[in-house]
Amino acid sequence: MFELSLLCPEDKVETVSEALEALDALSVSVEDADAQTDAEQALFGEPGLPPPKEGWQRSRVLALFTTETAARDASRLLQAQDFFAGCTMLGVSAVPDQDWVRLTQSQFAPVEITPDFWIVPTWHEPPEQARRIIRLDPGLAFGTGTHPTTRMCLRWIARHPLTGQRVLDYGCGSGILAIAAARFGAATIEAVDIDPAAVRSTLDNAQANGVRLDAGLPDRASGVYGVVLANILATPLKVLAPLLCSHVAPGGSLVLAGILERQVDELKSAYEAYLALQVSDTQDGWVLMTAAR
Repeated sequence: MFELSLLCPEDKVETVSEALEALDALSVSVEDADAQTDAEQALFGEPGLPPPKEGWQRSRVLALFTTETAARDASRLLQAQDFFAGCTMLGVSAVPDQDWVRLTQSQFAPVEITPDFWIVPTWHEPPEQARRIIRLDPGLAFGTGTHPTTRMCLRWIARHPLTGQRVLDYGCGSGILAIAAARFGAATIEAVDIDPAAVRSTLDNAQANGVRLDAGLPDRASGVYGVVLANILATPLKVLAPLLCSHVAPGGSLVLAGILERQVDELKSAYEAYLALQVSDTQDGWVLMTAAR
């Protein structure tokens, strides 16, 4: 493959990227041209903050092509366009051959949740100290055990008795929390998500781990549960407050994640009419909030 690289200002990023895609680029990526310098910009998209922009004030745009001819043709055609004014072509270079599968796999090592509970990709052997494991590879759905919100939920599951419980995983993503509940003895597990791809991922991952659970769209959730888990984001969690709380059985637990430390008071206010939330765990600026009925 061959990489075409260029510099362009923020207001040209979207137009240039779309033009490269129209010129049959295999992929187009955008980087901060000032990364690792004092001029580096941070683009955030967390709840309550401005949405991320299309690019940086000085953006490096990289496009991959199958042949050098295709890359150079794209370079020539781009430079002839009026919208290219203010952009700078950096050149075309060959991409060294690599074992991309092995390179990607090397970025995902086993993840320790507790000393004896680990999330292990299928290409790794489990650590010797692992007594409970979940086999999970990166995929389309959120949840591989590496994000602080997922790890906090998994730690909560590992440290609380679930034997015989009916458990709801609301916003299941990859199904990792539902599978963990099964590993720790839950009797009945229902996992729901608004994304059909997440439902499919959950069912596939459950099968790969030898776990039985039900998965579907949110309307599958019914009745009350001993444990209700929801690892989403603060805004939908606030909207879902009455629904999630209605599913918590007397004596049951509500476990919420996807919440930043600065959002704790918002969540407490949203839930105070139903249950009293408290912070049960923190990691890297994120919090786990729980409540008991």
